[in-house]
Amino acid sequence: MASIRKRTLPSGEIRWLVDYSDRTGTRRAKQFLTKSEAVSYETKVRAAIAGGSHVPDSQSVIVAKAADLWVAAGERDRLEATTVRQRRQHVDLHIKPLIGMVKLSELTAPAVQAFANELLESRSRSMARRTLTSLKGVISEAQRSGLVGQNVALIARMGRGRTDREEEHRVVIPSKDHLKLMLAKSAELWPLTRKDTRDKLVTCCWRPLIVTAIFTGMRASELRGLAWPSVDFEAGTIKVHQRADRYNRLGPPKSKAGRRTIPMAPIVTNTLREWKVGCPTSKLDLVFPSERREILWHTNLYQQCFIALLEACDLMARPSPSEGESPAKTIPDTKREKEARVMVPPYNFHALRHAAASLFIEHGWTPKKVQSIMGHSSIQVTFDVYGHLYGDPDDDAKAMAQIEAKLLA
Repeated sequence: MASIRKRTLPSGEIRWLVDYSDRTGTRRAKQFLTKSEAVSYETKVRAAIAGGSHVPDSQSVIVAKAADLWVAAGERDRLEATTVRQRRQHVDLHIKPLIGMVKLSELTAPAVQAFANELLESRSRSMARRTLTSLKGVISEAQRSGLVGQNVALIARMGRGRTDREEEHRVVIPSKDHLKLMLAKSAELWPLTRKDTRDKLVTCCWRPLIVTAIFTGMRASELRGLAWPSVDFEAGTIKVHQRADRYNRLGPPKSKAGRRTIPMAPIVTNTLREWKVGCPTSKLDLVFPSERREILWHTNLYQQCFIALLEACDLMARPSPSEGESPAKTIPDTKREKEARVMVPPYNFHALRHAAASLFIEHGWTPKKVQSIMGHSSIQVTFDVYGHLYGDPDDDAKAMAQIEAKLLA
């Protein structure tokens, strides 16, 4: 049983003491400045003891310790290295500096919401949202380990403004003219076989990789991890069942939806057939191996293939002039000025995935089929990213005219 009694300290100050026994019979006590605080705590403790979830303050750990245990749990569960790395960053850079020294048992829902608000003031909204999600994960792991009775962070919210939602789902899609130019230029730049400076015959996978990316919508990690047994020339399909992470380790797709079968366009089938004849053999039987016959590093794919292709197509652009800078100054007069201005790509490699999706939608594929081919975890993701491509103002206008005609006929 728990009891509340009034105490007068030697200094004359008044305190309210909550005295109770936990489920093991151990006597516990905690004092408060006001009776209302004591009553609230006594009610919470009584419910927690009855539900078997009470953790005394003296046995509670601080948030920083719980966060370290959460990161360690990710390593123990063999989560992807990038996921564990992101957990550690959220913990070290955002959670520990703000609430790391607070005990889990003393953490309240209002305190978590205040933490979320502070994140919004000092971090980007996207980072603040991800960090709040990480804190919820920290407390959930602590709850499973018996370090805290409940997850007070679950009700914390971080609203999103209209601008944030629009920016989150805004995608840049290469035009058809750009895609045609990249396909044509890739054939000029990278013949499947050529002779090097030593008159030795060498091969290059960049052309078939670009063709496959544009017509399948596969992610860069999936292309880097693609193996020949997954390419079925008779059925005309590619099966996606593994990917290469940023550390060049092969593993399954991040979600169940990532495992999928993609139909090949004739250009993909023909290009890969021709490429397979000269493709260097590798231990992993990779479709697009590196020069050392290993998994391609993403940075090499991006710089040596994608950026080089954009430069050859003359698609790279100069950055917009800074505020207050004269537009005429954007044209460098000297070699030093020219070298100082870095050309920027109009989009990244992932834009080729968006391009493929836009081609699928233009062809008339249903949202559900696009979701399946793209490997989206839900139909909502498909609509969030590509929903604007399904609308046709001309068709909408015709439909409304037909509705009017039927009503007034």
